[in-house]
Amino acid sequence: MLDKVNILMVDDQPSKLLTYEAILSDLGENLIRAQSARQALDHLLKTQFAVVLLDVNMPELDGFQLADMLRRHPRFQDLAIIFISATHLTDRDQLRGYEHGAVDYITVPIIPELLRAKVQVFASLYRKTRQLEVVNREMQRLSVQMMALQDDERRRIAREMHDGLGQELSAAKMTIKSIRTADAKEKVDAACDFIDNAITHVRSITFLLHPPLLDISGLGSAIRSLVEGLAERSGFKISLDIRPPEFPRFSIELETAVYRIVQEALTNVFRHSGGRNASVSLFVEHGHLVGQVRDDGKGVPERIVKFRPGGAGVGLAGMTQRCKELAGEFRIQNANPGTLVEIVIPVSVVVHKPVAAADSDGHSMMK
Repeated sequence: MLDKVNILMVDDQPSKLLTYEAILSDLGENLIRAQSARQALDHLLKTQFAVVLLDVNMPELDGFQLADMLRRHPRFQDLAIIFISATHLTDRDQLRGYEHGAVDYITVPIIPELLRAKVQVFASLYRKTRQLEVVNREMQRLSVQMMALQDDERRRIAREMHDGLGQELSAAKMTIKSIRTADAKEKVDAACDFIDNAITHVRSITFLLHPPLLDISGLGSAIRSLVEGLAERSGFKISLDIRPPEFPRFSIELETAVYRIVQEALTNVFRHSGGRNASVSLFVEHGHLVGQVRDDGKGVPERIVKFRPGGAGVGLAGMTQRCKELAGEFRIQNANPGTLVEIVIPVSVVVHKPVAAADSDGHSMMK
């Protein structure tokens, strides 16, 4: 349960403010008074409010003008404003009020039960909205934590497979070769071929789980290897632009996130685009790391571009969440032809890491 919400009462007549306060005191919320539009603005800029009771007829700046000012400010676009008028309003007056951002109208003489009920409804909606925001933030935090744990687990499994199973298979191959005789040559060679295939599969799996080049040489080298491998296997023509060529190092969290986003975007190109060409760009510009993946295919439906419910799949949601975790932006749009996926992530600190020793296959030998 959230704490009390704030309700702002705006009227140039102190007696009316006292009346509103007496009517609303039973709600148990924080009631704050303002005797002019200027006082109201001062309160609004300093405090978050659930509801504003706003007198239509005030000197200097009337209720319509104040409401119009508030609606122009992004912070107050969802603020619940209830207009109170001492005169009977025509339909045209009420339409003008709604155009200026009113959510409801009350005329004088005020019926206490009606005013109390209306304010209570909007206060309750505000409280539930804030509670939903808290839940969403917690879900985002848990999602970020889960992705980090998954990345750590992939890295751990990849290293164990390479350093454990891969090493054992290599040792087995050498042992078999050492006992080769003329009579057993054919069988030994066949066994070595099986082991070679197993080693190749292990290395492929470890690369997919966590590309070793991320730890050894960084994001630029890992993306280059990814693009070359995918182009060879898929038959796609993929151009690559990495600037500067000696790409800087960043934190392992950032490098892993960007690598996975580019990997997922390219996977979507192969599966869904219907095109035959793609391009990948990665560069640092004005304090931001920018990544772009573009294809020449059929584009994406509008529901996906606008992130409508039911439009984005798990992969797209994961890319968006990874960007959000790093305070970055994720964009997807139709490029006519094809689709452009772009990420823009602020980077303030470049992390220089020592390059680990590697074996002949480019796998890290760090323990």
